[in-house]
Amino acid sequence: MPKKTYDATPEHVLCRRIPTPPFGRFEDRRIISYDDYTADSGYEALRKSIGMKPGDVTEEVRKSVLRGRGGAGFPCGVKWGFLPPIPEGKAPGEPGAERYLAVNADESEPGTFKDRLLMDFDPHLLLEGIAICCYACRLSKAYIFIRGEYHHQAKVLENALREAYDNGIFGEKGLIAGDANTGGDRFRVDCYVHRGAGAYICGEETGLLEALEGKRGWPRLKPPFPAVQGLFGKPTIINNVETLCHLPSILSNGADWFCGQGVESSIGGPPSFGTKLMGVSGHVERPGVYEFELGIPLRTIVEEHCGGMRGDKKFKGAIPGGISMGILGTDQYDAELDFDIGRKHNVLGLGTACPTVFDEDTDMVAVARNISRFFKHESCGQCTPCREGSGWLYQLMTRIEEGGAKTKDLDLALEVATSMGSMPGTTICGLADGNNWAIRTIINKFRDEFEARVARTFVPVKVSVGAMAKG
Repeated sequence: MPKKTYDATPEHVLCRRIPTPPFGRFEDRRIISYDDYTADSGYEALRKSIGMKPGDVTEEVRKSVLRGRGGAGFPCGVKWGFLPPIPEGKAPGEPGAERYLAVNADESEPGTFKDRLLMDFDPHLLLEGIAICCYACRLSKAYIFIRGEYHHQAKVLENALREAYDNGIFGEKGLIAGDANTGGDRFRVDCYVHRGAGAYICGEETGLLEALEGKRGWPRLKPPFPAVQGLFGKPTIINNVETLCHLPSILSNGADWFCGQGVESSIGGPPSFGTKLMGVSGHVERPGVYEFELGIPLRTIVEEHCGGMRGDKKFKGAIPGGISMGILGTDQYDAELDFDIGRKHNVLGLGTACPTVFDEDTDMVAVARNISRFFKHESCGQCTPCREGSGWLYQLMTRIEEGGAKTKDLDLALEVATSMGSMPGTTICGLADGNNWAIRTIINKFRDEFEARVARTFVPVKVSVGAMAKG
């Protein structure tokens, strides 16, 4: 059962300094400078952290059950615990003791634009989260891998980084300059912005590491996992932008405070605690990025926060969190956006929790064709089932949309989709799974639209008696 009823007016954590309806206006948003940030208790959580032992910081994050906000939902504190210990007699950053943080700011999943909000307006919130993570995990360098198309956001981050270096957050006199570090040995942390080249596959964590190393963004086989052997062959933590931005509030207010937001699992799984940025797009009157507690029903988001369906049309379906998650059907308008959504509503998962909403006039065949085109284009080509299967699915979807397909093509599309992906064990990464779930769920939940576009396949049946009989 849910831990509590959903709070329609949660305390804004990530959007505290970013005006967001109904508590503020989009037009009033501005870039928060270092001085603005510190005037509003910025970097106080970092000061508190460096007065604690690094292991105690990690334990507080683990107790909060902060789950990754990049799509997979893996517990952040548990991931940190996978790091091997620093060799005895070594200090963080010394030769033989290098450990890295890779910040996933690639955000190239279609329909997803929630990390962009944080980098646009409150970059120091991300930098404080990075500094806390580096202290807790004894990481000497952090790399923010930002999407190549985010030109403005990269400049905002670089300006904020300069302010952070000038004020003792990073660098030779960083963490924090002049303050006594009572928790652990002082060490230097450096942070860099690394701009990608615009490849979707680099959002996959090991593809991101390959790109950071200057190589082609091909996902790696696992194991070894990045926490053991990641960037440049050294232990590496990979966290999403939004995940790291939750750390300052958790360290300031405590894990129990964080667990007071969101919901328990209703199916006996891990809880969905905390607030979540949700970027709503599609056929709604007021699209945008909002902050809600996990567990909010999709209907509540659309009708109470986004002004309802555009043009007063009826709801038809929604992609709950990036196109790779699949689709919610017309009868799933009340789906609760938490980490149980996959098992409860037959989608891949919550993903980035950025719903794309479709009205009653949407052509779902065209939606499926467009999604298959994207995955065909973005497949890195390393795995044959993904490389060939994504192209095959696109051909089938195009044929169906144009009216040149038969019913057997629908069955073939489902067969091809089900045979590709890391969950069937045929590919290295999950790109094919996203293609698989998107196409399968759209066909299965809106099959009547697909059947209306195809000709029936006629298979003649002949009855014969005996091996040599003629039909």
